[in-house]
Amino acid sequence: MASMVLQAISGPVLPLPNESAEMMKRRVGIFGGTFDPVHSGHIEAVHSFLESGLIDEVWVMLTPDPPHKRHRSKHTPYKHRLRMLELAFSETERVKICTLERELPQPSYTLQTLQHLTTTYPDTRFFLCLGEDSVSSFHTWHRYRDILSDFSLMAVKRPGSDAVEAEDEVLEKTIFLEHKPVDISSTAIRQNGSDMEQMVPDTVAAYMEEHELYT
Repeated sequence: MASMVLQAISGPVLPLPNESAEMMKRRVGIFGGTFDPVHSGHIEAVHSFLESGLIDEVWVMLTPDPPHKRHRSKHTPYKHRLRMLELAFSETERVKICTLERELPQPSYTLQTLQHLTTTYPDTRFFLCLGEDSVSSFHTWHRYRDILSDFSLMAVKRPGSDAVEAEDEVLEKTIFLEHKPVDISSTAIRQNGSDMEQMVPDTVAAYMEEHELYT
């Protein structure tokens, strides 16, 4: 970490120009995934990020075909996943649904997404929002050290759980938020589409039924 030298002056000590500019930036968390489908666990994680007071907004980034999940034979069509996200967060303030990765060259890597956002929105500081499991495997991500050099991570962590096992360089750049997780996964919903009580919002469940998704 670079050291900072302040001169002895009368009156309040002001931050250095570059520090002041950084503090003035809007702070946005990027929470990405295939969301196939979005469920209560995703929604509660987003609420935890917002309630931390560390960021101003969460942009939920819908990924068309993430490189680490390419073994899956088929994803639910993008338009359906997008619509379910819109329904899930329709009444949540300070959340935006972002489709940028659909426009970027494929395969879509997190680094190029963050770099594109930083260039497009120079007055915004971006954080990468993750679940606890993603922190543990972060060292396997494409050019993960380049992400760590320019961005901080923010992750939800189970209250009272053991320390997260991850590379030291990853842990040093991660802000952990205590969060009571919802015990559900998108995989479970795909496998048990008819049993969705408390797994997804009512509006999402109705959409899934209307379009015969995960049946």
